Amino acid sequence: MSEERTGVATIKGNPITLIGPELKIGDKAPDFTINKDLIEEAGLADYDGKIKLISVVPSLDTSVCDAQTRRFNQEAAGLGDQVAVLTISVDLPFAQSRFCSVAGIENLDTLSDYKFHSFGTSYGVLIKELQLDMRSIFILDKDNTIQYVQYLTEMTEHPDYDAALNAVKALL
Repeated sequence: MSEERTGVATIKGNPITLIGPELKIGDKAPDFTINKDLIEEAGLADYDGKIKLISVVPSLDTSVCDAQTRRFNQEAAGLGDQVAVLTISVDLPFAQSRFCSVAGIENLDTLSDYKFHSFGTSYGVLIKELQLDMRSIFILDKDNTIQYVQYLTEMTEHPDYDAALNAVKALL
């Protein structure tokens, strides 16, 4: 049974429970199994040797998640091929693909945590009550050590884009 954390996050002011550990800077990033599509899976090994900017959103079909994904897609174009930008949500791969085609998302990978919730429970972002992943940002260096983490305390707020991008640029 995974650890449950209460009193650390809300949605529109209402308390929610996060499942999994609170990861910190300096921690070794846990591996995970996540879906690229309905069949093909991915994990940290798929991004070996790259700096990873992991943007976690509850659902691409909401305005803040849409804006967050578009912002990191735009920024990814200038980060170069040493950086893998990943957007993770529990949206079905079909919905992620549709979102990307409509929004012109081409510079990042969208990955779905719908099947196993492996990312959510390993990174402490699975919302028990909703079975969605809580908005958060993780920056991993090439050796998969966490160099930056932001767990948002209110799901409807934007992450600190500049701090996350500065953390990535500091590793280049």
